[in-house]
Amino acid sequence: MLDRFALSAADRVAALVQKILAKRAIECTVAHEDALTDIGLSSLDMVNLMLAVEAEFDVKIPDSNMTPENFRSVARIAALVESLPEQA
Repeated sequence: MLDRFALSAADRVAALVQKILAKRAIECTVAHEDALTDIGLSSLDMVNLMLAVEAEFDVKIPDSNMTPENFRSVARIAALVESLPEQA
């Protein structure tokens, strides 16, 4: 079993996306730059992804950062997470 902390932020986000897609029986490869809505994520899936990202990285995403632009792709979400200050 891989240590999830040894993976990059983008790989960890991609794994969360894959998990959400699998629940909807959608099997596809998720590239870091893919538009998440184009590969099958609904608006409800995006909310679930935001919650999953907060739990996975133990962060609170400020309301001002919860924009469609920041959640367009795995790469954008990873960049957002990496820009957040460390939580105490």
